[in-house]
Amino acid sequence: MSPLRALSLIAAASFATNASAHHGIANFDFNKDVTISGSVAKLTFVNPHSWLYVNVAGPNGESTEWRCEMRAATVLRRSGWSEEWFTAGSQVNVTGVPDRNEPNTCYLGTITFADGTSMDRYGQRQKAEPTAVAANRPERLANGDPNINGDWAGEQRVMTDRSGISGALVPISVADTLEPGAVPEGGRAFPGSRGTPEAAADDAIRAAWSRPSSLPLTEAGRRAAEGFDPSSPDNPRLRCEPTNILFDWGFETFTNRITQDENVIRIQYGAPGIDRTVHLNETEHPANVEPSVAGHSIGRWENDVLVVDTVGFKPGILSADTSMMHSDQLRIVERFTLDRERMALRREYVATDPTYFVGEYRGGDVVYPADLPWEPPTCNDLSYATGRGTLAAQPSAAAPAAEAPEAAPAKSWWMFWK
Repeated sequence: MSPLRALSLIAAASFATNASAHHGIANFDFNKDVTISGSVAKLTFVNPHSWLYVNVAGPNGESTEWRCEMRAATVLRRSGWSEEWFTAGSQVNVTGVPDRNEPNTCYLGTITFADGTSMDRYGQRQKAEPTAVAANRPERLANGDPNINGDWAGEQRVMTDRSGISGALVPISVADTLEPGAVPEGGRAFPGSRGTPEAAADDAIRAAWSRPSSLPLTEAGRRAAEGFDPSSPDNPRLRCEPTNILFDWGFETFTNRITQDENVIRIQYGAPGIDRTVHLNETEHPANVEPSVAGHSIGRWENDVLVVDTVGFKPGILSADTSMMHSDQLRIVERFTLDRERMALRREYVATDPTYFVGEYRGGDVVYPADLPWEPPTCNDLSYATGRGTLAAQPSAAAPAAEAPEAAPAKSWWMFWK
């Protein structure tokens, strides 16, 4: 697909539920600049955000420790970053923007090392090669089912301004067609970044997180959303807990793993807390399903399309960014299609919940053979460790939402361009 066509699809699609994957951007004041120089104290290379700690000498000779937020360890590794660059005691210079509330805290935009080399926040040191040679795998299992075994990840998303200060968040292939800091025609800058209305708002955090639901809510759905604050630990992903099988599949473009045979398909997410089993040898859901975040899934192949029907969810959050809850009546139907020529695994989904919202919540995404192997997910959210939210990070395991005037599909817009 041509870059022009890709950009037109981005412009046509709505701003999606996953677009705030980089939670907490509004916590930083993008109207200001900050520069610090000092020695590396330590690096915490963790998901969903890494943190660099720097000892900065003051005019009186005393040292003050600064901490600067970086991207997730997983996506940094995908970009060729290494923990070995951050040797304790080595000199660094960091430019970025300051935190709105926490002293001596910054958002890392660009780092310059003692040898003069530098990296932008979204810089790519090298392009990793897919770890699984998917093109050489058998096209089908012994029973004839399409072979979707392997590790899969979405294309990385970067800011068009690679320092992450301004511009739009788009796939790398799209960003490469745009000027630094540009916004695709018909698109918008990332909420909270420099020059956006959210950055200029009196309460930037609320402005960045408060968005109307993408579908009309029922009265029960509105009541369920009352008081929910997506920028707080009300939001499960800010407590290192799973959100749902739709959002978490593409979260931060972490690597997911599919293990398949003729009876079951196991889907292990790279985001914490979701390990699914799709039962190919069942045609009906059990009557006594134990409600869970992952639900109970049965699947079937229809002309090489895997159709997965999932029910049995415990009440939770469908879209934190738009304060859409879901009840135990949520039903999700996914359709997975493998394009072997491009080695692209496309997922389209439809979610319904007559108890909490009206209409169909639709979307889709695309993943490719991963350039970093799947690993057991971990999470240590240090972004909320000092007064913003949850104190205890965990390993794997708001104003009321406004009602939309009419139903609108919820699309993961960065996934529709290829």
